[in-house]
Amino acid sequence: MAAESSKRSKLIDVTYQQLHLLLSGYEAYTTPEQTEEILQARVDVLKNLRNPFGKPNAESRKRVDSGSVTLRDGVLVRVEQADKDFIFAISARFNVDEVEALVLFRSFLYNEGNVLQELESNGDDAFVQRVVDAFSPFYHSERRCLARLLVPIFRAQEHQPSFFHAQAAKILPQIIPDGPAFVQDVVAHYVEKTRAPLDETSSNDPRLASRWAKENLRDQLVLLEVLFWAMWSFVPRQGPIVVKIYETAYETNLGSVQHNATLLLDEEGARLQQDCAAVWLLLMIEVLELETFSDNGNPDISGPLSTEGMYTSHPDPLQRIHRLVTSHGDSNYAPVYLSWTLMVARLEATVLALDECPSGYRPFFDTLDIQSGRPYSKHREPVHQLMLQRVLDPSVGLFNLLLSLLTTTPLFVTSIAWKTDSSISEPNAVAYRSVVKGLLIALSELVPVELVPEFDTFIDVWVALLGQSESRSVIGLCQQFWQYDVTKSKARRAILDVTRSRFPVQFTPLLRLLGALTGCGFKDADPLSSVDHPQHDHSLLGARAQCAHEVSYFFENLPTYTQVIPISACTGSQALYEKVPERYGSSSKGLGPTYNNLRPIKLPGGSILPARSTARLLSQDGEDFVIVLWQCEHSGWKLLVEVLYDYVRRKRLIPALSTPATSAPIVPRTASQQPIVLRLEDVGIELDPDGDSSVVAVALDLLRTVISDDQVLAAQVLSSLENGDQTHAATGSDTPDLVQLTMLILEDALLRSARQRSGTPPESALITSAMGLLAGLLSLPGYARRVWLFARASTALFDSPRSRGAMAAERALGTYATTQALLHLVHALWIEASGTLLAPHDGKARLIEIKEEVLLRALRFVHVEVWIEHAGWKYAQLGTRFEVGRLVSSLYADILDQVPPDKQGPLSIVSQAVLEALVSKATTSSIGPLISAVTGSGAVSRRIQASRRLSDLRGLHLVLRSHLRVMRLCLIFKQRMAADEEPCLLEQALCSRASSDSGSFGGGRHKADPLDVLAGFVEDTNADSLVPLESIRLLYALCSSLSTSQFSVSSMVGHLSDPEATVAALVGVARHPYHDLDVRLGVWRFMALAVEKEPALGHLFIVGHFRASKEEPAEGKGRGKRVSALAAGREMLASWNEYWETNPQLLAAVLGFLEAVWQRGWEHKPTLTEVRKDSGFWSQISGLLKIEMSPAPEYKNNGLVEVAGFLRSAYHESISSHSYRVLSKAFAIRITALDIGLNPAPSASEQKAKLESYRSVESIFKSDEQFSDQLHDAIFNAYDPTLYADFSEKAKVCFPDLVLEHFESRDLTGERELGDDFAFTSSLLQLRMEHSNAESTDATLAHADELVHTLFSINLNLSLAYASTQLGQSWQALLVKIAPFLQGDVKFRPVVLSLAASISACIARERRSGDIILTAHGVRLAILLALLELAWFSGAAFGDESQEVVNFVKVLGSTHDIILSEWQPPIDSVRHATQATFHHTLLQIIYFCAMECRGLTRRSKAFSAEHRLVASSMISASLVFVIDALRFVFDAARTRLDVDLDTDMQLLVAVFEQCTRPDINPSTNLWLTRCQETSTLQSSMELFVQTELSGLSTLQHTRARKQALYVPHILTFHIAFASIQSSAERLASERVLVAYSNSSMTTAISSGKVDATLPELPGERSPAHWAYCVMLSVVSGVISSLGWQKHFFDTEASGFIQLCGNQITRALSWTVGDPLTLPLVEEMERVVNLFYSIASSAPPEGHRNENMQKILSAFSAKALLLLQQLNYTLSHPNHLASLIEPVTAEERAQLEKDNRLQPSQSVATEIIDPISRPFLAKLMHRFYNLTSNIVCTLIAISSAEEVLRGSQCLSSRSALVVPHSKAVLGEPASMGTLIELASGTLDTLGHLISRPAGQALTVSAPTRPSEQPLDVRAAILATRRTIETVLFYATTQLGAWVTTPELLDTGAGADSEGTEEAMDSASINPSERRTSRRESTVMTERMRRGLTGEISSELKAVLEKARNLLAKSQQTVGEKQSVVDITSVLLGFLNQRVIGST
Repeated sequence: MAAESSKRSKLIDVTYQQLHLLLSGYEAYTTPEQTEEILQARVDVLKNLRNPFGKPNAESRKRVDSGSVTLRDGVLVRVEQADKDFIFAISARFNVDEVEALVLFRSFLYNEGNVLQELESNGDDAFVQRVVDAFSPFYHSERRCLARLLVPIFRAQEHQPSFFHAQAAKILPQIIPDGPAFVQDVVAHYVEKTRAPLDETSSNDPRLASRWAKENLRDQLVLLEVLFWAMWSFVPRQGPIVVKIYETAYETNLGSVQHNATLLLDEEGARLQQDCAAVWLLLMIEVLELETFSDNGNPDISGPLSTEGMYTSHPDPLQRIHRLVTSHGDSNYAPVYLSWTLMVARLEATVLALDECPSGYRPFFDTLDIQSGRPYSKHREPVHQLMLQRVLDPSVGLFNLLLSLLTTTPLFVTSIAWKTDSSISEPNAVAYRSVVKGLLIALSELVPVELVPEFDTFIDVWVALLGQSESRSVIGLCQQFWQYDVTKSKARRAILDVTRSRFPVQFTPLLRLLGALTGCGFKDADPLSSVDHPQHDHSLLGARAQCAHEVSYFFENLPTYTQVIPISACTGSQALYEKVPERYGSSSKGLGPTYNNLRPIKLPGGSILPARSTARLLSQDGEDFVIVLWQCEHSGWKLLVEVLYDYVRRKRLIPALSTPATSAPIVPRTASQQPIVLRLEDVGIELDPDGDSSVVAVALDLLRTVISDDQVLAAQVLSSLENGDQTHAATGSDTPDLVQLTMLILEDALLRSARQRSGTPPESALITSAMGLLAGLLSLPGYARRVWLFARASTALFDSPRSRGAMAAERALGTYATTQALLHLVHALWIEASGTLLAPHDGKARLIEIKEEVLLRALRFVHVEVWIEHAGWKYAQLGTRFEVGRLVSSLYADILDQVPPDKQGPLSIVSQAVLEALVSKATTSSIGPLISAVTGSGAVSRRIQASRRLSDLRGLHLVLRSHLRVMRLCLIFKQRMAADEEPCLLEQALCSRASSDSGSFGGGRHKADPLDVLAGFVEDTNADSLVPLESIRLLYALCSSLSTSQFSVSSMVGHLSDPEATVAALVGVARHPYHDLDVRLGVWRFMALAVEKEPALGHLFIVGHFRASKEEPAEGKGRGKRVSALAAGREMLASWNEYWETNPQLLAAVLGFLEAVWQRGWEHKPTLTEVRKDSGFWSQISGLLKIEMSPAPEYKNNGLVEVAGFLRSAYHESISSHSYRVLSKAFAIRITALDIGLNPAPSASEQKAKLESYRSVESIFKSDEQFSDQLHDAIFNAYDPTLYADFSEKAKVCFPDLVLEHFESRDLTGERELGDDFAFTSSLLQLRMEHSNAESTDATLAHADELVHTLFSINLNLSLAYASTQLGQSWQALLVKIAPFLQGDVKFRPVVLSLAASISACIARERRSGDIILTAHGVRLAILLALLELAWFSGAAFGDESQEVVNFVKVLGSTHDIILSEWQPPIDSVRHATQATFHHTLLQIIYFCAMECRGLTRRSKAFSAEHRLVASSMISASLVFVIDALRFVFDAARTRLDVDLDTDMQLLVAVFEQCTRPDINPSTNLWLTRCQETSTLQSSMELFVQTELSGLSTLQHTRARKQALYVPHILTFHIAFASIQSSAERLASERVLVAYSNSSMTTAISSGKVDATLPELPGERSPAHWAYCVMLSVVSGVISSLGWQKHFFDTEASGFIQLCGNQITRALSWTVGDPLTLPLVEEMERVVNLFYSIASSAPPEGHRNENMQKILSAFSAKALLLLQQLNYTLSHPNHLASLIEPVTAEERAQLEKDNRLQPSQSVATEIIDPISRPFLAKLMHRFYNLTSNIVCTLIAISSAEEVLRGSQCLSSRSALVVPHSKAVLGEPASMGTLIELASGTLDTLGHLISRPAGQALTVSAPTRPSEQPLDVRAAILATRRTIETVLFYATTQLGAWVTTPELLDTGAGADSEGTEEAMDSASINPSERRTSRRESTVMTERMRRGLTGEISSELKAVLEKARNLLAKSQQTVGEKQSVVDITSVLLGFLNQRVIGST
């Protein structure tokens, strides 16, 4: 059996209901071609409306039984055995074909499958029946929707602008090849339906019978609709068809004659019958073609008879129709009777125009006069007049029926259709109203309008027809009236002329009619109104503005003025009028008597009626009052304001205007020619004395409607309204203006509503009209300020107690006109406030304060009274709920979008208040409406679609758009303003499970998790086009926001009910080629962000599942294999060439996702293994990488195109495409770099294996030209800073307050589209310039256009710059990653240096500034650094080839220029004066240059004098920059603890140290002078004193970086000074020792408590101890450099040493019984070096001062004790190993490694094997160096060289070592100690010289940064130095004792207990010493013999042994033989002066 097709069938997936929505324009994501494809498979079904699903048959049953069925669209469907029972049951129940039953059942399961979840399955027949019962509503719905499909197809075929017009014109003839036959069949089918009996299954069950009868009636209604639309434009009105329709209509009594009428007696049945009757009436009127004959003239009956043409072309249909109409004259058929009457009138007029009645038509005309039976004659009274009299008789109720039809039937009233759940397919279609309009126009052409009975009802019909409807249904009719009907004939415009002729006496009719003719549709408070959601698409604004212009012009230029004149005013001496009798015999037409005014009259409204004007009499003469018509042109607008003023006056809303009106006109006492002022009462206007609020509401509404759509028209109307003589005689100049009048009326209405009893209808009409007018006035600059002032002063507006009354009354009714009007007003307030921020005017700051105050009050009222509570209100219409929610959320969103809360400025306090309400101070009640609208939308959408409330569906989509947008903006600004805080309530709600909130749309059972719903929106192809886009953008913002929160909630994936399915759906959207491009881009961006920020969700996107299933689902039993996003990306990348040309934006999004995956490559390495080995994948990536880029397009905009009402740049497409291509290339490069970096770095000995990713790009680096082109593309940047200056200059002219930063895009950076809206929002600028440009002159408009051009140019330029910067950063990353492959290639080095020279020259030539170019500058420097590092680590020092040196010198010159650049000064980067910093990279480049200069200076002959001059110049410039930067950094560091400052300091000090080396900068004058000028050194001292050296104040940083902030770099800076003599002097002069003596650890040092470790830093060395050691080194360097300067030593050095005395003593007092740490060893080394520097720079023994002598003597004593300990330690290395206590983890690891190895020992002494115990070997090496340093210091202190020279004047302190052969551990070192130390060291030397000199003794990393790896050569040199110094010191000490008797005399009595006593004896004066010597002569001789005997012989033996070993060691280390043999000198001295002397 064949497997099921992988392609899904649209017959199953797309229901007929969904297809109907699609064709009706309520669905998205489907092209006309796709729709046509869906329809083509259903053509056969649509052809047969009787049995669309066929009949059961054996063949179809067999196909179903076979288990697989091929459907009509070619898709193979597999039928499961379990489904067959249901399929056959459905086929039998509904009598349909088995295959069609299969399709319907599968479609039911796919689209309505959740219904079955409620049914319990028992597997029996009862369950099958329950399923069929559940299927029944779906079947009936599908059957009806199938027939309904023809309606939108008919409409699309007739309407050319329709999106489906071409396809409908092609497919409709396939469905209906014969139109008349189709109509006949539909009519016959309808009749059959009316006569159909109950089916067998329903006949026995009354409930089922009633349901069946109603379903049957609904089918009839659909057939009637199809018939109407077929006859509308597709099928000609042939006689037989029209007759058939009429006969059926009368036969069925408009559908009321039903076989099952008794089952339709309930309300639902009666309503369905009424709907059928309404459609029948329209159909019967429609087929008569009244409009056609009105437009084209009377029918032609002179031609040959025909039954194929129009029904008038043959008399038989006419006669039959006439007989039917006249025989059914009851009122139900009155509209039909009138229609036929009008048709008869035209036929009679036609035959009268002929000479003779055509013979064929004579029988028809003979039978017209049925009553008299007279034959036809031209002189016979027209029959139509009799018919008219009958039908227009008030008792017939014609107009009442039409009015009822227009206002009470679902056919014309959408709200009623929704309320009654009507089965009308599309209520209130334009065609329905067009039919009625044609009827009224035809009546007006036949009967004078003023003679129509029930004229008021006639007006009501016109108003209901054109005004009581959604705007989209009447706007075309209103346009047609103004553009065609008014000019066609007077009869067509008579309805206007008659009402105008009765104005203003009858004030309201004209206003109502004009209001309807504006095309705005329903008034806000109309109880029939529905929410007209489609009006928000702005497609009707142009048409409405045109109609408003016509209304305004008509009302402004009224030619007549009607007045009621009392007869008493025509008589007497004060008569104002006189009656002029009719003159007989004159040429006049006998219009009757006329009236003249005797004096000039000023009419209400301001018009002047000149004296002796003539008025025509309209009423009967002889009454007490007469009505006259003046021919006086006047403005209705002025009269309208007069009425408003009179209303305010009579209501006494202003005390000054409450004077009661006089009963007579005001007659001035001055000259008679002054006009007499008439009041409204004087002209007889029909107003209610108690206050006619309805009239005022109509007046306000008309004014609001006219001014709301066109600002220019509004200005004209209001200018006309307020210009002229506006003063009233009774009130003077205190007349309130329009704003005040409106506000007074509004406040009065609100106060009265607040005082009304509950249950009383509010005055919604007046309130909404007033609010609407205020909102309209806000669009006019001249009125807006007054609106703000009155709004601020109002006590009722936005006042909770007073405004709540009207709103509370609305809640009881469920209609919210007042609430919506208030929200519109608040929105208008915001639009005006935000839009006019650029408008310059006086008092702007104060006005903005007022606006902020009003807006905050309004928003507080809206938030508390509306937003929080609206979800729980009662609603008469669901659409109202959507609209209220949309209005509030769109208000919030506009506020956040137009004035960002994260920037301070005008109105920012308003946006901050919104953000507080929804984010920072949000409550569940403020967030609830947003979340519940989202989570409950699914159930609501299904309910709406089931009831076909298509407008409500649009409303749902609109409110979802708005809610999603405001949530997205909230999350964006939350990231910007509170990124580090915990998740806000909105984030928590979005990441929560659904709750049973009472305010939800769908109720608790249908609730879904918010994230699931948002993801569902994205994949929903039936949703609005913008809802999926807003959903994916919200998900992106949520993911980004959660990643920045400090305490984030769990991963987003944990809040998805089925993460794998959700991810698969999103990937499907991203892959789907027909999905909206913006949505696909959003999905790719979201997936990339999820990979970066949400590891779990990102992993799911990459892999596609959490874990692999154990077994794959069988084919056909489960869903197909899910494709991961990674696989989808690879799939799309395979076609990168096509995307590169056609859709580079999508290509960049895909590559951006792949780049994010590789960014997290270490986490997903197993998943990426296969891809990384795929050469095909890397060939695609390398193809992108290698592709040659075209030059950047022109970005200076000079052309505009209009898109969606806003101007866009003509260059957008070209710039966007180029930028995305560059960005795609950047991503490809970065992916390659990241992949190379995924492999671990190899060790120095092994070669790195080449990856596929590297192989794919390797050829680039082998081609010099290609590599150069690529890098020059990388450093290119099109940024143009002059555009900003140009924009600022242009803005200052008209908009001085314009700040470009306020228009920065609100979108997250990752979501911005490259192009003309990239960085700054052009639409907001256009909006504000439009609202702020009050003058609107050509010059200002041109200037505004220039600003828009410049802003577009800035965005386009920034797009290019951004893409170029990304490309540069990617290349820099790649260069870093490929370094291991190219560093060893010496041949590649010249290429790199040449490129570095070229690129550095490009960088140095840069003359642009700004943050963008600084970013690019940093990227370029990074590329340059990467190139230099490639050259630096190329395996050998360059300089051997002259060209390399030349290129390097070019780099030096360019670096010099870069440092001194005034466009990108590096000091600004250090100071962080710009957002983009680059000094780190520049400092590394300078460091490289300095290091290489040092190398070239030493070794290269090619480094000429000219080159050295360039290098010197660069070094000097670098030092000036570094010193200035150091001063800033030191000063900044004193104010704060900052890791960035620490890093800056580290780099600056390192560069300073290199640049001050004498080998490249021998002169110190420049930089020392600069240091002195800037006080940099002094600043460092101050910082050092202030800094906490232990690092405990920044413990977290100290633990992370293992050092304190700032301290290491300051001390390194001081070391750089101390290492050079001249700078050391400057360091001393700046009193460095004073600073060290006043540091933060002075107390600890003085008390000797600076330990190597701190409890707070376990496992780490104390930073304070390290700092102390470095301080000792600095002091040593200063003392060594200064030499002997008594003042310095006495004042500072000695004081510092005394300060450190306890700490020094502690270090020198170490014994072999104490634990040993490496920091302690270092401290001992630094202490010894300090004293060596003192001793070596001290004067000779006799010239030392007392302080120095004391210090040196004290050191000598401690040193000899320490030397004894060191001797023992060096002799017992294993004991030393036992003393070691590791401090750091590294030390511990090395020591443990040592201990694991068996030590090798010699027999004579313990000699360690350095290979097996490297850690101990290094420590022994350091101890040998320490020993030699101690001995050298003692040599310098004791002036031992004087003994060797044979000086006879030796000091008493020349001999310090006790002259005996014992080595006692607790005593000072003796001669025996020295001899033993030398002997043991010789053994070690003998062990070392047997090894090669270059052999490494330690392979592990050094424990200190300054430490070098230990090899044999270094060890030999250290031990040899120790031997030489010890032997030298021992020999000279022995010689001093022997050759100088005084020393023996003073020392003979000294025992060896300690050195203190010896030192004391040495300090005795000479006379005492001589006396002592004489008294101890015997002892002295004994000691001399001992010295020359035993000790001398031991020392000699050691010297002789040393001579041989030292000679061998010279050979081992490779030293020349010219080195002095110290042992021979010492042996000679020993033999001659010591042994020989005795």
